[in-house]
Amino acid sequence: MAEILLTLVINKSIEIAGNLLIQEGTRLYWLKEDIDWIQREMRHIRSYVDNAKAKEVGGDSRVKTLLKDIQELAGDVEDLLDEFLPKIQQSNKFKDAICCLKTVSFADEFAIEIEKIKRRVIDLDRIRTTYNIIDTDNNNDDCVLSGRRRLFLHADETEVIDLDDDFKMLQAKLLDQDLHYGVVSIVGMPGLGKTTLAKKLYRHIRDQFECSGLVYVSQQPRVGEILLDIAKQVGLTEKKRKENLEDNLRSLLKIKRYVILLDDIWDVEIWDDLKLVLPECDSKVGSRIIIISRNSNAGRYIGGEFSLHALQPLESEKSFELFTKKIFNFDDNNNWANASPDLVNIGRSIIGRCGGIPLVIVVTVGMLRARERTEHAWNKVLESMGHKVQDGCAKVLALSYNNLPIASRPCFLYFGLYLEDHEIRAFDLTNMWIAEKLIVANSGNRREAEDLAEDVLNDLVSRNLIQLAKRTYNGRISSCRIHDMLHSLCVDLAKESNFFHTAHNAFGNPGNVARLRRITFYSDNVMDEFFRSNPKLEKLRLLFCFTKNPFIFSHLAHFDFKLLHTLVVVVPRYLKENVTIPSKFGNMTCLRYLRLEGDIFGKLPNSIVKLTRLETIDIDRHGFIQLPSGVWKSKQLRHLCYTDYERASNSYFSISPFYPNMYSLLPNNLQTLMWIPDKFFEPRLLHRLINLRKLGIRGVSDSTVKILSTFSPVPKALEVLKVMFSSDPSEKINLSSYPNIVKLHLCVDRTMALNSEAFPPNLVKLTLVYFMVDRYLLAVLKTLPKLRKLKMVACRYNEEKMDLSGEANGYSFPQLEVLHIHYPDWLSEVTCTDDVSMLKLKELLLTGVDSPISLSGRLKKPSI
Repeated sequence: MAEILLTLVINKSIEIAGNLLIQEGTRLYWLKEDIDWIQREMRHIRSYVDNAKAKEVGGDSRVKTLLKDIQELAGDVEDLLDEFLPKIQQSNKFKDAICCLKTVSFADEFAIEIEKIKRRVIDLDRIRTTYNIIDTDNNNDDCVLSGRRRLFLHADETEVIDLDDDFKMLQAKLLDQDLHYGVVSIVGMPGLGKTTLAKKLYRHIRDQFECSGLVYVSQQPRVGEILLDIAKQVGLTEKKRKENLEDNLRSLLKIKRYVILLDDIWDVEIWDDLKLVLPECDSKVGSRIIIISRNSNAGRYIGGEFSLHALQPLESEKSFELFTKKIFNFDDNNNWANASPDLVNIGRSIIGRCGGIPLVIVVTVGMLRARERTEHAWNKVLESMGHKVQDGCAKVLALSYNNLPIASRPCFLYFGLYLEDHEIRAFDLTNMWIAEKLIVANSGNRREAEDLAEDVLNDLVSRNLIQLAKRTYNGRISSCRIHDMLHSLCVDLAKESNFFHTAHNAFGNPGNVARLRRITFYSDNVMDEFFRSNPKLEKLRLLFCFTKNPFIFSHLAHFDFKLLHTLVVVVPRYLKENVTIPSKFGNMTCLRYLRLEGDIFGKLPNSIVKLTRLETIDIDRHGFIQLPSGVWKSKQLRHLCYTDYERASNSYFSISPFYPNMYSLLPNNLQTLMWIPDKFFEPRLLHRLINLRKLGIRGVSDSTVKILSTFSPVPKALEVLKVMFSSDPSEKINLSSYPNIVKLHLCVDRTMALNSEAFPPNLVKLTLVYFMVDRYLLAVLKTLPKLRKLKMVACRYNEEKMDLSGEANGYSFPQLEVLHIHYPDWLSEVTCTDDVSMLKLKELLLTGVDSPISLSGRLKKPSI
């Protein structure tokens, strides 16, 4: 999978080219021609590799060897670029004679290395020609899979396990006369039984239509063949099929009430061609189309949001039901009556490993049928089923991976770095992608890299490769998961391409270990052994450590990790061990992303200030790590999440007194600042942070309230503001001049008066902590025009009854969808008595209630 490394090389060469633009007139500027050559050549090689992969899968060893050579070439180019970029950035700072001599020296060295790369590229072409390597044939395996899929589409298999509810919902929707666009889209991850369900639905209702057809579309569809297939099935005569297929088919379908099933649609482009021939389905004729796709966006594009029906994995009991029917399919005694309880328990353990995916269950049953029905034989399957089942499903799962854009493939593989079933924060994931240059913002594109990364994550979710776990207040993805089977696919593909290795597959050929680029550890013993046996890890870009041993940092002290981009250390909470973080952290000149999570006590060394490429520093709120002064001043730093502000040094956020005025401060790229102590909060700082999107302030005083309540100091891009007051301020806060703030968190330990000016005009989510809630505050909250989510945590109520009805016949909470009340004090009743208030309320959640709180009026309708 050399295309992954080639993508990284292209992205990094773009970054270097941008740095060279400011070197006009120097020796470095003339190296831009070499960098541009790398970009062009690597793009061509990447296209070549993508075409050649089909032949490699077909088993041609010559192609496989050639692709391995290309992968090694791409890796060496990436190493060269990573070593070269820091030197360019350093040369930008100093213009003295000594520095100029050094610049000429490493520039000449780089030019020599580029010449070596050029010769290797020429040699690759010589090898391909000399040994007659034909490497752009169509993938025979894909043809076989397509053929099998077509046969399956017409096979008489109608058994659907635990999909009765889905079947009834789809049938009702399909026959609804008001169905928009006349389309039903069945979507979901591979192996859920989408086609089996659709076939049953199609065969059940097709007699209610004048003509029907079911066709297989595939990843590489041919419009003419699909239309010809439809034409044959709906009854278009052979003569009309030969004369003018498109016009004659459209004319026939205009006067017929038809139902057509389109299986395995991957992209929307094929629909743009087909819809030119297929008449509008939502006409009075009542024709219908059934779509099957792994890509929710394709179904959404064709039939709209209402058309979507997303299949989910089976629950455990239904999984066991399917397993039972398949395992006893050829037995006269179709039950567990003659099986031992231990065998039944092993069967349930096997089912637990299948994750509710029917395809996995069927493949597993196939393995069991070839063995004796004994506890010993089944235990052997249970022990080895991970890789064997993966092999049985690999081709089906890999189709989704191969259909990804090349640039998105390494982003998908990143999910394999985490533990199985781990809930992954989107913030962490996207920032690591950016740190490793998997996502690069084009200089001609005004969109930030974070926005582009969000697009990739949304695409992975829409393709049903990734499972959505939580959404944010404004509908963005907050966290996600990956199914165990797809997680295994990520691990296997990553190992094959040397993209990353897990603790259990990192050992092996010393030459391969020396070229190791990413590794993730889940086991302390394996991690300790690995570090002891591999003293040189010069190529390492990423290190993930899920460890119970906080002394992982003592291991890191023995390595320089000069090419390391990403470092993540996660230790259990409540461990509370003091650690010494080595000063060698300052040698990681390529480090861009640093995350430390858990109860880690220590101090980051002052040398970390030298790491000018740092983009994200994320110190978990449970950690107790002191940051050195000045670390936040890096121009490249985009996200600083740091909770232990009490341990921040006095000069941590301070502005140098040598600046004559606030406007001489250079702006930086900081987008997230959580949290800043009140004592460092001043307008001069904010004038530097012009790109700030998320801001948290601790221990807020009256002076800070005054700053926040003015019109100019806070950056206009600010979207999220979290304010924790040290005491009840005498100043009234005014946030009405911040149109972009959509999320607000206010925490105060005493009574604080809030009027309508306290809230931004476009506020979507509001969290109030430790507030005294009275009728006056409630009256203000009711009028917020765009508020969709309201959380009140540990608030005190001066009246036992909280009435959410409209004030003086007015509307109350016109857009509110979610209301959470946590640990309320003195509250005994919540009511809403009129019919015009809170019309959009979907969820009411009460937690931490000592005595029952009665609900009355319309509040009984939402889920609680």
